[in-house]
Amino acid sequence: MFKRLSITATIFAAAAAPALAHLNPAEHGSFLAGISHPLTGPDHILVMVAVGLWASQIGGRALLAVPAAFIGAMAIGFGLALAGVSLPFVEPAILASVVGLGLLVATALRVNVVAASALVGVFALFHGHAHGSELGTAGAWQFGAGFLAATALLHLAGIATGLGLNRLGPKVTRALGLLTAAGGAALMLG
Repeated sequence: MFKRLSITATIFAAAAAPALAHLNPAEHGSFLAGISHPLTGPDHILVMVAVGLWASQIGGRALLAVPAAFIGAMAIGFGLALAGVSLPFVEPAILASVVGLGLLVATALRVNVVAASALVGVFALFHGHAHGSELGTAGAWQFGAGFLAATALLHLAGIATGLGLNRLGPKVTRALGLLTAAGGAALMLG
């Protein structure tokens, strides 16, 4: 068990290292660019997996509703950006989402499905807006479909990881939440 935890902790720590979180807008515009985009930045990976981990901790309807709320709100944020609607504090909100979702997992906060969905939806709105505002208009819908699909896959990875780790007890998943929050703090400082 400790070996698996050590390997997982190493992966999350490596993901927290500063990196280019967003592609050059000239590289956007295709479905494959959209698929790869969430996999290119630690902020994306940490948040998307944390959503799945938290949904697995809440259980029940949250397994579907919380990730679906994230994806839906992210699509709305993307559309708002494409329509030229600006949101304040997009990048700080994205970084806050990494820390916030990490802390939700670390504390294993259990709230009802509607509240959990609303909370992740607020964070997702900023993530989607960032994608849309960086893109311009070339290939927007193909790119959007790709990053929504990749987001869903990262949520599923978080759910699967959470369900598997929950069998070992809550401490392992909570430790991943703490590492996620620490990764978010490192990104803020980096």
